[in-house]
Amino acid sequence: MVGIVHHSDPLTVSHQSTANRIPSQPITRPHFSPVSTIATVTPSPANRPTSTARDSLSAGDLDLQRTSCNVAVLGATGSIGTATLDVLKHLQATDSQCDWRLWAASGHTNVDKLARELVAMGSPDTRLVMSEPEAAACWQSAHAERDSEPKHQVLTGPDALVKVASEPAVDTVVAAIVGRAGLESTLAAIEHGKRVALANKETLVVAGSLVAESLNEGRKSASGAEILPVDSEHSAIFQCIASHPSAVKKLILTASGGPFREATVQQMRDATPESALAHPTWDMGRKISIDSATMMNKALEIIEARWLFDLPAEAIEVVVHPQSIIHSMVEFTDGSVIAQLSPPDMRMPIQLALTHPRRLPGIAPSLDRAQRWDLQLMPADLERFPALRLGFEVARVGGTAGAVVNAANECAVALFLDGQIRFTDIAQVCQTVLNHHNFESTPTLSRLLELDRWARDEAQRCCAAST
Repeated sequence: MVGIVHHSDPLTVSHQSTANRIPSQPITRPHFSPVSTIATVTPSPANRPTSTARDSLSAGDLDLQRTSCNVAVLGATGSIGTATLDVLKHLQATDSQCDWRLWAASGHTNVDKLARELVAMGSPDTRLVMSEPEAAACWQSAHAERDSEPKHQVLTGPDALVKVASEPAVDTVVAAIVGRAGLESTLAAIEHGKRVALANKETLVVAGSLVAESLNEGRKSASGAEILPVDSEHSAIFQCIASHPSAVKKLILTASGGPFREATVQQMRDATPESALAHPTWDMGRKISIDSATMMNKALEIIEARWLFDLPAEAIEVVVHPQSIIHSMVEFTDGSVIAQLSPPDMRMPIQLALTHPRRLPGIAPSLDRAQRWDLQLMPADLERFPALRLGFEVARVGGTAGAVVNAANECAVALFLDGQIRFTDIAQVCQTVLNHHNFESTPTLSRLLELDRWARDEAQRCCAAST
């Protein structure tokens, strides 16, 4: 097995003064070690006492018990959200120690899918959050005449997500909204002491230092906020690292390599959206599938791992593992390596994030040990997949770099799916936008949001100029 070569040379930054250049040395950041925090948190949400009288969004009639866990699934109609609802249904039927309740569910505009999921869940008092008022009006109109159906409370707008994530009645927030759109609600959940099952990697990519600061403040005030990773790679590391977090030498993230694992640069240059969306092992949404094809998803996971496990970029490696059975590995200071293996099914890390420290019988299938296993590990190619180089660089310097790369990538992916740019342009657009921005080492949230908007506009300009 050969690890990735880490490039320590700083990015060349144009159109900015020396004072604003991306530094050649890592920025000093607040101490952030969620692993040690998570490993020592008691009680678990399933046993966490809950008040019987809480002020909440029409929650006065809920019969909250000490053994209940109210879950808000933000992004319930996406692939992670749908899998989370499967897990909740399974836990409702099998967990004798906890009454799992879907307290709130959010969707973008997919009213029909959200309706089907809620009917399947049998959750009559679930609050619904929809980003578009038109979608909420469509829901209310469709259900107004159905007296036999439960009357769900419907909330709209981005502020509604923050309100739900902040609610005293909510114990666990599943942050499954794709992209930067999930940032504010995830931060609100942390600030209000929730367990956050984090599937939205962009939160740490964009605002890792702010999340670190919020968690550190929460520890001082004993608010109880905690993050448990839902990404299969970070969940694997969490499981491998928990018993000896201070003896870690390397985190080794595995990547399937996506649909273009063996493709030439020319083949990738000519790739169509349809071919890029055809992932060989995972069933994912469109944006995440393209990120997997460019390996930008692994770049974002490098940045996320840096913040989740409080390790520098130099202590993180990526290897290609086409079978997606080994989800990640940890090398310890004595030279031993521990790996976590399971079928490629997101329901397994989702359930662990909800029930930790308890391990319960799961809904995901087990590995078939009666069959021969052929597990391959190979080095990642930074020349064919330049997004990986960006990931290591952003993890190294921190500051505003993550927000800029993430925003540029979201814009470039949308343009590729719309047929306006080539597949290989995606990483180049991200690199160019990063080079054009004025780096700041300690940005505020408002500044990060400003740069998010700027980077999207700059990506549009870069693409327009190249066509």
